[in-house]
Amino acid sequence: MFFAKVLLLMLSIIVSKIVLIARVILWISETDYSSVTGYKLLRIIHRGAVVKKTILLLVSLLAGSVYAQKFEHLAMTPPMGWNSWNHFACNVNEKLIRETADAMVSSGMKDAGYQYVNIDDCWQGERDELGFIQPDSKRFPSGMKALADYVHSKGLKLGIYSDAGWKTCGGYPGSRGYEYQDALTYAKWGIDYLKYDWCNTEDLNAKGAYMTMRNALYAAGRPIVFSVCEWGDNDPWLWGKDVGHLWRTTGDIYPCWDCEYNHGSWSSWGVLRVIEMREGIREYAGPGHWNDPDMMEIGNGMTVNEDRAHFSMWAMLAAPLIAGNDIRNMSTETLKILTNRGVISIDQDKLGIQAFKHFTKDYVDVWFKPLDNGDWAVTFLNRDQKPKNISFNWKREDVMDELSKRNARFDKAIYKIRDLWAHEDLGTTKEILNTKIPGHTVLMLRLIKQ
Repeated sequence: MFFAKVLLLMLSIIVSKIVLIARVILWISETDYSSVTGYKLLRIIHRGAVVKKTILLLVSLLAGSVYAQKFEHLAMTPPMGWNSWNHFACNVNEKLIRETADAMVSSGMKDAGYQYVNIDDCWQGERDELGFIQPDSKRFPSGMKALADYVHSKGLKLGIYSDAGWKTCGGYPGSRGYEYQDALTYAKWGIDYLKYDWCNTEDLNAKGAYMTMRNALYAAGRPIVFSVCEWGDNDPWLWGKDVGHLWRTTGDIYPCWDCEYNHGSWSSWGVLRVIEMREGIREYAGPGHWNDPDMMEIGNGMTVNEDRAHFSMWAMLAAPLIAGNDIRNMSTETLKILTNRGVISIDQDKLGIQAFKHFTKDYVDVWFKPLDNGDWAVTFLNRDQKPKNISFNWKREDVMDELSKRNARFDKAIYKIRDLWAHEDLGTTKEILNTKIPGHTVLMLRLIKQ
């Protein structure tokens, strides 16, 4: 009886996958579905362009997860780009995305390293009669393929959003049960980045659900950065390395310094709260697999000092730098923060090691981040509203990173000190550092080994 049940289960899985393949064949061929007979279907299958895609997808589906993997050699440094949600929420359309791509180029953000233009929730229309997702025809009248072509023409990449559940967080069609069809659709459109959310996922296993979409993306054949947006509820840092290229570590961020914004059944968190939530997971991040403390809120209502601190700490945490403001209409100060090349270089350092907190004293955190070529990044984060006087004797500090096995050896080595926000040199580590840090901001330094 047991083996009979297993056999029936296996047959049902195979049949369901063959049905999906039939749908894919029809879709790829772009044939008039209502007129397809058995004979015509055979003719479609033998079309050269269809055969290759069909065989590859059939093999990957029937083989299960034995050969499944994520695309390697993507996101070798934390991804940099922009996402629509923090500022625009559901108010997204084709015009906004085109104008944002234009602004990313004209503002100098592209030259500073930003490359992804990511559409978040609410772009979806309905699924067609075969189950393939379509964009909202009113919001995106030219279609996603044309939009991707436009973004690519600017030297940028296009990202999109879906959800592991039946519905997205905004109530639009999710990918549950349609993972392979959606992956093929994204590949056909020319998508480069997928943010995959975790709303409406009743009775799903998080790792399994994200592995399914990982496998689907790989089977579709187009390299796509896979952003696991699971909010940290199921410890994605423990299993995310083999599944995605980055994974959310907390719930949603909110544009405030140190607050909780209660939505009723869930909360959004201020910058300091997000930093505090996941201090013990730095060992899981590295090239191609990053801890993601959420998209940035720079330019969305905090003070300039707070924005500067926010950007600095995301760089220290080797976090994805995904802007969340309206980059078409931002202040000069916001643009200067987002394009600070010195701070960006800390985030994008090829060593790929996340910072650690050395100590906290009088509401000031001291963070160290080992860098390539023997350099270090140091950030003094003033959590308080009041200015703080700092006197830091480098030679007395034993700064050892057990993760990278790097020791600063300030008692023997000498480093030149570069202030990354003032854009000036501050001497060397031979001297005691004496300075004052205003409230809710940082002193961010690069130590250059001499």
